[in-house]
Amino acid sequence: MALRYGFEHFGVLQLANEHETSLLASRLLLHDLPAGLAETYDKRYRFNDSAFFKSFYKSTIPTVWRASDRPENGLREGSDFLDQIGFDMALSIPVHSVAGTRYVVLFLGDGEDIERDAHFEICYEANCAFDYYYRQVLANKAGMGLTPRETEILRWISYGKTASEIALIVSVSEHTVNSHTATILKKLDVVNRTQMVAKAIREQIIQ
Repeated sequence: MALRYGFEHFGVLQLANEHETSLLASRLLLHDLPAGLAETYDKRYRFNDSAFFKSFYKSTIPTVWRASDRPENGLREGSDFLDQIGFDMALSIPVHSVAGTRYVVLFLGDGEDIERDAHFEICYEANCAFDYYYRQVLANKAGMGLTPRETEILRWISYGKTASEIALIVSVSEHTVNSHTATILKKLDVVNRTQMVAKAIREQIIQ
């Protein structure tokens, strides 16, 4: 897709809290950038400090960035990042999962300006491609392999409910709740309920 629209590389970024420290390499979930490029960038720069990164928290409009777009009195948002990573142009397309987690599909290259019709087409195709990638890969990864029932029980545990209370709420036996809880502990690779809830929140399995 990237090559078809005149770009050389693509990437899918998962956005964190705006004030949370973010390394570019750790935020790239999928990409075809040259090996070691993101890691080299992280050794020299802070992705959080780039105007490019900060722009994702100001607007959700797909945007074309050019390294040459610099007003006389300073850098245009995004041009600093492009200079640092070594590309002339980027297209950022904000997307989100059904759970509300925010991502950005990036296209990077040194090509000419993208035409208006092509801009609309690549935005649509990127959204479709991300939706497929999310359903096939990220949804399972985000859920750590938990079934809907296990996720439901995990959510009630996070609310402070006991096994007997959860059994009444979801209409199963207390033994079944305890069995599900043991499975959740194993899947999340934790040893107690406190760790289980903390990891589930950190991995965005529950809110």
